[in-house]
Amino acid sequence: MATIVASEDAARIHALEDAIYKAVSFSGADIGSIANLSPLLEQGRKEYQFTNHEVRYILIEEQKAYKNTMFVKARIDIYPSATGCHVDQYKKTFLVGNIDLASPQQAVMGQIYNLGDDFAQVINRQLDQESTSFVSVGTTDFEISKRYPERLKMIAEDTDAQYIVGGTITDLTATIEQNLLKDDIINRQFAMELTVFDGKTGAEVYTRNYREVARWPFPKTSQVDTRSARFWASTYGEMMLRVSRNVMLDLESEVSCKITLPEIVAKWGDVITMNLGRLHGVQEGDKLQLWHTGSFIDQRGLPRNKVTETDITLTVSRVYEGEAELTVDQPELANSIQIGDVMHKLIR
Repeated sequence: MATIVASEDAARIHALEDAIYKAVSFSGADIGSIANLSPLLEQGRKEYQFTNHEVRYILIEEQKAYKNTMFVKARIDIYPSATGCHVDQYKKTFLVGNIDLASPQQAVMGQIYNLGDDFAQVINRQLDQESTSFVSVGTTDFEISKRYPERLKMIAEDTDAQYIVGGTITDLTATIEQNLLKDDIINRQFAMELTVFDGKTGAEVYTRNYREVARWPFPKTSQVDTRSARFWASTYGEMMLRVSRNVMLDLESEVSCKITLPEIVAKWGDVITMNLGRLHGVQEGDKLQLWHTGSFIDQRGLPRNKVTETDITLTVSRVYEGEAELTVDQPELANSIQIGDVMHKLIR
């Protein structure tokens, strides 16, 4: 189901996306593949057929609008594959930065100055509870900006995050339709630019823009608490929850297939400790291949990172909640392993 705001067609697409998401996550298929289907749902058809996709067929059995809400009932054929990125990779760690308001004056109506910070908490919860490829390490108050890659690397190191998400809300303007006898109708925009950074290098991985509009159901002069259930259950809050789910699905689609690199954080003789554990899907007996990391200054004086493949393999011997111990399969090579080296899980 979805609330009707702009048009019934838009609400129908949102309701259908909602149905597909629920069906795919229930069936255990790869939710990262849903983002590719969304553009194809815009044609108002009764049935959809897809090739080379886990969702093969969608039949819309019933569609009705009732009291400003669109209901869609669909029959969906799903064939989960066992080769999705979330099946054979460890979960990646994400840190969610606070989301800033580009123009705080646009937040005057409702006095929603904390909307960005509260929305960052919602994205954090979404990644933690519903994503299949990510674990969130929490939120941070530090400014997340591409102008300071060194700072991003330090923040990632402190929090053990492989990726950092930062965002800016760029539009909260409203249009008011004035009525003489009835209440005014206020439609409010929500636009956000979201950027994902690699914690190891501080480089930008990808940027995505989101734009939605929804009915603002509160009086113009009221002060709205953006942490309250009343706000998140409203038409505007519902739309923002949908955006947060789209953020997660886009991340699943864009980032889940990138390699997860557990890092060596401690070394006692032959026992090596890495910074991923049970939370991230590490199991006893997993085999990993070691890569040496190093850095050098190039001829222009810029610092560069270097990764070298080795023949050393390690086996997970003990798993804790957030870390794991490994033993070296070639004990004679154990001395060359350094703290900061990374590993790659070997797929059986």
